[in-house]
Amino acid sequence: MISVRGISKTFGSTVAVDNISFDVNKGEVLGFLGPNGAGKTTTMRMLTCYLSPDNGTATVAGFDVFEDSLEVRKRVGYLPESAPLYLDMDVVSYLRFIADIRGIPRDLTGERIRRMVDTCGLSSVVGRNIGELSKGYKQRVGLAQTLIHDPEILILDEPTTGLDPSQIIEIRELIKEIGRERTVILSTHILPEVEATCSRVLIINEGVIVASGTPEELHAAVGGEDLIHVSIRTGGGGAEGGGPAKSGGPAEGGGAQGTGVEDALSSLAGVTSVERKAEASGGYSKYIVKVSNGADLAEAIFRVAIDRGWTLNELKRETLSLEDIFLKLTTRET
Repeated sequence: MISVRGISKTFGSTVAVDNISFDVNKGEVLGFLGPNGAGKTTTMRMLTCYLSPDNGTATVAGFDVFEDSLEVRKRVGYLPESAPLYLDMDVVSYLRFIADIRGIPRDLTGERIRRMVDTCGLSSVVGRNIGELSKGYKQRVGLAQTLIHDPEILILDEPTTGLDPSQIIEIRELIKEIGRERTVILSTHILPEVEATCSRVLIINEGVIVASGTPEELHAAVGGEDLIHVSIRTGGGGAEGGGPAKSGGPAEGGGAQGTGVEDALSSLAGVTSVERKAEASGGYSKYIVKVSNGADLAEAIFRVAIDRGWTLNELKRETLSLEDIFLKLTTRET
């Protein structure tokens, strides 16, 4: 649905977008991430024909952004970070105005407006001026104007900026619902929102694309290791030999106990290191097991504990979050 090849944009001596290329497939929800000033908004403005690239090519729904910009605009719904609203108009009047601009036939306008009111949850505010609405409802009106002409592609720039947590959840669910039927590019700084909404992630930094793929593919790209948190008691009822753990320190015999557990866990294929944490509670010793990317050793660790008669109190896997990946990719030394 979207094909970008080598587009660039400069403003004076500032290179906002530097020779980037990417594709977005039909029905895909793409998370477009990057720090402030990375080039996200400039790229979106070029795809929606608000700006012209200095060089390169881009097609949207099969139409060239240079040669067929009006056809591109017909097929795209664009919600910039600041929604383009007329605050002195009521909701219905504003949507009727947008429908007229979009060339929707008059006999279909009423039905389109009713559909947008229902889809975007505006029924309780249809008679009110937009300027009187909360930030959340203003964003809903912005989404309604983005959708009213039934576009094939949605491009949403920071759609939840300034919303409170409950409003963010509402708008996120709305975008997920919309994304089931359309191709969506979603720019946001709220990384859990991307994980909950997007099927693929594209990260741009200083005008250059630094990564593209699913969160799992990005995890592999940065060479991240997973951590497994393990809590083990080797004795039958406290410290080794069945006695209680000594107060203020690790379990009795902890040095030998720790070494035995560490040796056993280190011998498993895929384990890169085992670290024993100093604290122990109820005779349990805690370990952090680092495993190579993609290795799933939870069952193997469980089997080791069973075979050796150890009591297992915790077995929890921790993977790099999208936030961790984002920081690694956008703060690397060059």
